[in-house]
This record gives sequence, C-alpha cells and structure tokens, in this order.
Amino acid sequence: MNDLPRTDLPGIVITGASGRMGQMLLRTVAASDKARLVGAIERKGHDWIGRDAGEAIGIGPLGLPIEDEPLDAFARAQAVIDFTAPAATLEFAALAAQARAVHVIGTTGMTEADIAALEPAARHAVIVRAGNMSLGVNLLTRLTQKVAAALDEDYDIEVIEAHHNQKVDAPSGTALMLGEAAAQGRGVSLKEVSDRGRDGMTGKRARGHIGFSAIRGGDIVGEHDVMFAAAGERIILRHVATDRSIYARGALRAALWGQDKAPGQYDMMDVLGF
Repeated sequence: MNDLPRTDLPGIVITGASGRMGQMLLRTVAASDKARLVGAIERKGHDWIGRDAGEAIGIGPLGLPIEDEPLDAFARAQAVIDFTAPAATLEFAALAAQARAVHVIGTTGMTEADIAALEPAARHAVIVRAGNMSLGVNLLTRLTQKVAAALDEDYDIEVIEAHHNQKVDAPSGTALMLGEAAAQGRGVSLKEVSDRGRDGMTGKRARGHIGFSAIRGGDIVGEHDVMFAAAGERIILRHVATDRSIYARGALRAALWGQDKAPGQYDMMDVLGF
C-alpha cells in the first residue's frame, strides 16, 4: 500500500492558520482525498511560525511548517483559502494572482472599496468570494431573494444574526449577503434601504427598509433569520450552523471548482450552479 502524498491533487494554502477558521480549514484539507495541504501562513512574529501545522492544531505532525512568506507558499499552490482580515486579504489577492492560484475569500467586514480593489487581481486569477461558504446559507440566500420578489412592501424585512463573542464585525457578512438578496428581490439598492442599529427615539419604521440586528454572545457558531413581517402574519427563513466545518467544506469545494475557470470574480452561487 502506497501512503505517499498524491502530488497530482490540487495544492492548497491556508492563511491565518491559527485562527478559528484557519485551524478548521487545516483539518479539512489535511483530511481530504481531493486536495493536498501545501502551505500554512501566519503573520510575521506569530509564535506559531516554524511549528509543524498539524502539531500546532493538535492532529499530529504533517511535515509542513507554518510560514510567514505567503508568496513562497502560493507559488507551489493551485489555490489559497483565506478567512483573515480585509487588509490582509487584499495583499493576499495580489500575491495569489501573481502565482495564478485560485483565491477563495471567506473574509468578512470588507467594504465596497475593498471589494473593488480585488478587480486587478481578478483579471489574472480566479477569485471566489462569499459572505458565507455554507451550502445551506446559499440556499437560504436564493430563497430570500425569491420570497422578497413575491411579497410587496406590506411585508417588512428584518435580518437577525447571532455569533460568538469574539466576532469583530457586524452585521455579519452573511447577514449583508441576505440583505443584498432581499434588496435584489425587491429591485432596490440595499445601500438606500438598509436600517441598522436602532437606538433611542428612532421614529416609526420606514416602509420598504431592510433592518439588521446583531447578537453577540458565548460560542454561537452562526444563526441567521430573515423575517418577513406583515399585519397578522410573519414568514421566517432560518439557518443555524452548529459546526464551522460546514464553512471549511464549502471553501474547499470552491477551491476545487475554480481550478478550470477563467480569471474573474465568482461567488458560491456560481460554485453551486445556481
């Protein structure tokens, strides 16, 4: 029996290796029979630099040290999976494009300017970016768009999300994705109808607005509700995540899907064929 690694499988690099998602991605790719782990990146000065990636996350040695030079790692990869921070993601995008590696972006908190700044990289390489990599969430997104298109402004739309107490951005990227889907269904711009952070004497709810509420506490992995509320009834679409592995599996699927695609920006709807 040959236990040598399959060098014909797409090589994957994980950025932000020490983070919650970074560790889950390392486990997921290391266990996959469809890809191989060829790099794990952390910022310069991090105390994990030089440690074996497998030993650092508690799964045993993988023979792969954690590095702080992303371009060196990207050059031997076919894909980079990146759940870090907006500034880091923009740097990684340029380097992934230089290496012609598929760049899967699960980073949240990116502004419109950040997203626009990805365009030069997308001219040279595949970028798959989504506020959420879960199959279930992307189905919820499509359902939200369809329900919003079917109901008029007599139905107020509210997006309610809950996450763990370490999450630094709000609303979540997924909540914004759901809000965008609702706005598209209504044929309006989310920027013009978004209603966030009500506090004090706000006055009555504006007709046609899409509201957002964020809950932070404990170790909640991720919960998202889209409520359509009218006089006498409410329709609630819901997704509850109990394990971060769903995001890691979706991200790996995106990395594999992007291998034969033309340069450009894609999302999970493209990956899932919607």
